[in-house]
Amino acid sequence: MGNVLIDVVLPLALAFIMFTLGLGLKAADFTQVFAMPKAFAVGVVNQMVLLPLVGFAIAVLLGMPPELAVGMMILALAPGGVTTNVLAKIGNGNMALSISLTAIVTIISAVTLPIIIAFGVRYFMGADTPDVNTLSLSITMFLMTVVPVALGMVVTTLAPRFVSGGGQWLSRIAVVLFAVIVLAAILTNLDVLFDNIGLLGPATILLMVIMIGVGLGSAKMLGLSVKDATTVAVETGVQNSTLGIAVGAILAGQILGGSEGFSTFALPSAMYGVVMYFGAVPFVLWRRTLH
Repeated sequence: MGNVLIDVVLPLALAFIMFTLGLGLKAADFTQVFAMPKAFAVGVVNQMVLLPLVGFAIAVLLGMPPELAVGMMILALAPGGVTTNVLAKIGNGNMALSISLTAIVTIISAVTLPIIIAFGVRYFMGADTPDVNTLSLSITMFLMTVVPVALGMVVTTLAPRFVSGGGQWLSRIAVVLFAVIVLAAILTNLDVLFDNIGLLGPATILLMVIMIGVGLGSAKMLGLSVKDATTVAVETGVQNSTLGIAVGAILAGQILGGSEGFSTFALPSAMYGVVMYFGAVPFVLWRRTLH
């Protein structure tokens, strides 16, 4: 049952969630980045450079056990997801910027995440750990994220009425799937969670709070508008925990020889999937009052 859950259900659920991200997304949305180069550039740098560095520093400074440290790196390397778009909307952020950042960083992450996580595995777990198959991981990520987003865009172009009528219901299904994945990852590793909750809780909250602060601070330094600053902060500080859980499961299959259920690598992302709402929701509600 565990193998079916990891090998079939989890990838399909993630693909569906990414498909809903593609719904309503048009090719013209990608050209929006040229109209707001500063906001887009700072968002990308925050996510692709500063976020992994902060995640690595937290794992090292808190002395996280090797598998949890690798899981922390996976979380820090994950792009934003559908949740960031929803939060940006609640906070009256720049939706075009949010969608563009989420989509483009997701594409880039299919290449960068496997490469950097290979370093993380070697650093935290030692040279004797089997090598990460970066090509295989990259292809799998591409199939689970980029392809479904592209399919969502195709559906938007060919069947706009379907998207306007049924897109909201599909998004609700995606939210339910997200909750189920997070819950399954936590329940599968309940003993490990209880043993490390005093470490995982502060680590994941710290990552979110620091990165939301970095996003907001960097946006203000560049003189971005309130809407753009809200979006940059959300995209910088909120990660796609579903993708982190999926990558953790795939990585376990590669270097640990497979496992029944969700691996410990996935636990930081699962924990993050719960705690992020306690920081992100109050933040966007506060930002909403500024408009």
